[in-house]
Amino acid sequence: MKEDYYEILGLSKDASAAEIKKAYRKRAIKYHPDKNPDDPKAEEMFKKSAEAYEVLSNPDKKARYDQMGHAAFDGSGGFGGGGMNMDDIFSQFGDIFGGAFGGGGFSGFGGGFGGGQRRAKGSNLRIRVKLSLEEIAKGVEKKIKVKRKIQAPGTTYTTCSTCKGTGQVTRVTNTILGRMQTASPCNVCGGSGQMIDKKPQDADAQGLRMEEETVSIKIPPGVVEGMQLKVAGKGNEAPGNGIAGDLLVAIEEKPHADLQREGDNLHYDLYISFSEAALGASKEIQTVGGKVRIKIEAGVQSGKILRLRGKGIPSINGYGSGDLLVHVNVWTPKTLSKEQKEFFETMQNDDNFQPNPEKNDKSFFEKVKDMFS
Repeated sequence: MKEDYYEILGLSKDASAAEIKKAYRKRAIKYHPDKNPDDPKAEEMFKKSAEAYEVLSNPDKKARYDQMGHAAFDGSGGFGGGGMNMDDIFSQFGDIFGGAFGGGGFSGFGGGFGGGQRRAKGSNLRIRVKLSLEEIAKGVEKKIKVKRKIQAPGTTYTTCSTCKGTGQVTRVTNTILGRMQTASPCNVCGGSGQMIDKKPQDADAQGLRMEEETVSIKIPPGVVEGMQLKVAGKGNEAPGNGIAGDLLVAIEEKPHADLQREGDNLHYDLYISFSEAALGASKEIQTVGGKVRIKIEAGVQSGKILRLRGKGIPSINGYGSGDLLVHVNVWTPKTLSKEQKEFFETMQNDDNFQPNPEKNDKSFFEKVKDMFS
């Protein structure tokens, strides 16, 4: 089971953005590879701290995590799952360290700033995947064709002569406070540290070409409309020895013909006749797992809600499944034959046909209140 992000950073759940940033900086400096060479445990803590900060520092991701925990990002790759390596962490969060590691950068590590070469990252791709309620209830593996840029075979690179392969250029300026040194990405190679030497005719200026690839996407049960999953490394590739971007998958829910979703619960409208309401009946209804038969008790009232426990959508947190709420509606015929009309006229003043609700017959508003609680 994955560790809680707040515990990794030593924070309470009501921590402010400033406290989150401060806690991450403290741990990242403590476990930084430059301070802990050849220490796999320190490297693992460094990655865990970056993963926690990446989520908690983003208001949208933090809200999703607070609501659903790690399940909000199931199937998204993540740092620990191989989605982001040291280069990703340095390139995304390097500015948080200021001058903690000499001149404002990282040194002595493969993806660092300062002394090492900075690896460029390819752009992310975004797609939408439409899912039926049945697929959402069971989870599904989708195979999607994606057009992505890959490094064209035969492309070769040379070290950038401007930045000498570091991906950065250093400038020294004289100020009233003395000489100030600043570093910025090389504008010649785009920060990759490499320039194209040879490339095939079908490659673009970066040595990349577009190809279609079938990507397998595992979607866990219980996803919701608008949730975004990440397939690490399946976005556009970067030139040279860069890191491929990610494929971001937005979930879209298809409308169901019979069922309406409300969180993990489902709603179903069941229409029955006067005679079925009076005598009772056995009715077949639709669920996400197929059709089931339920018993309607004699004398059921219109508006009655029958709860089929566990017949809803599985919780994405793994806390069981929601319920299927069956709303009973007694159908009133709009036209009557002469004999039917005479029957109801005869019964109109019969005591058994007079409304006589009992105390346990809840009003419409009480039913709505119960449903949402």
